[in-house]
Amino acid sequence: MANVTDRMNQNRLRSSNITVVVSIALVLFLLGLFGLIVVNSSDYAEHLKNQFEIEAYFKEAKDKKEIENEPAIHAAFVDSLKQKPFVKTVKYIDKEQALKIAKSQLGLNESDLELFEAGIFPPSVVMTIRPQYVDSARVDSITKVMSTYPLIDSVNNTSGLAGIYERIDTIIYWLIGLAALFGVISIILINNSLRLKIFSKRFTIKTMQLVGAKRRFIVKPFIIQSFWLGLLGAVLALIALAGLWYYAAPKLGLALWHDKFQWLILALILVGVMIAVLSTFWATWKYLRLRTDQLYYS
Repeated sequence: MANVTDRMNQNRLRSSNITVVVSIALVLFLLGLFGLIVVNSSDYAEHLKNQFEIEAYFKEAKDKKEIENEPAIHAAFVDSLKQKPFVKTVKYIDKEQALKIAKSQLGLNESDLELFEAGIFPPSVVMTIRPQYVDSARVDSITKVMSTYPLIDSVNNTSGLAGIYERIDTIIYWLIGLAALFGVISIILINNSLRLKIFSKRFTIKTMQLVGAKRRFIVKPFIIQSFWLGLLGAVLALIALAGLWYYAAPKLGLALWHDKFQWLILALILVGVMIAVLSTFWATWKYLRLRTDQLYYS
């Protein structure tokens, strides 16, 4: 009879441990999924901002002297733009390059080009803007400043795209907020799972205390076990995330590894272990402080 009872207790303990590990793994998996989205969204938004360009078109030279001095004047203007704080890179496109670009973008062949007058596509300067200046207000301001230069005929205003980048930033902030909220929910769920596990051991804890065991001696094995359960749950969550990312990253055109992933891995391990250990400590300490009669309704 005693052997049957022992086996039942062992099966119950094993089932409880499995439940705790699975709960921790599922919660950390979802939390890690939020982390992956935030890390890659932020990286992708930064990539888009680094590609943001403004193109300014030069006025057409009128007389022969202006035509002769045009290359030098344009070169001096490009050099002056490189000194601007909002400019990351500057690229000058002359009339021949503009023609080639038009041919590529419009899908023209040599016979189609004969329909256009020579030099119909004006020279221009393409500026890549620094990421911190990519917002609607600053882009509009830069566009207005560029339009005031006597050499410039028109500026390709893409402030609408800057607004899209701002919305991407807003979405990232919301994702971070949701991840933080989900982190709190994760702590509560893991804490409840471990409290249920300790609840089933409350009479054992109180019995050890009544026979003279010190509190440190009673709490220590529970803490050690919770440490390993939390670590195992974190490892299982990371394995699942790695498998999902290995499958999804190539399809999304994203890199398999990001420098921030190491911090995400470390954070998930710390969250799993710390929540498991702290929840176990608080729950165990609670039952150590209760009277024996309070164990029946606590």
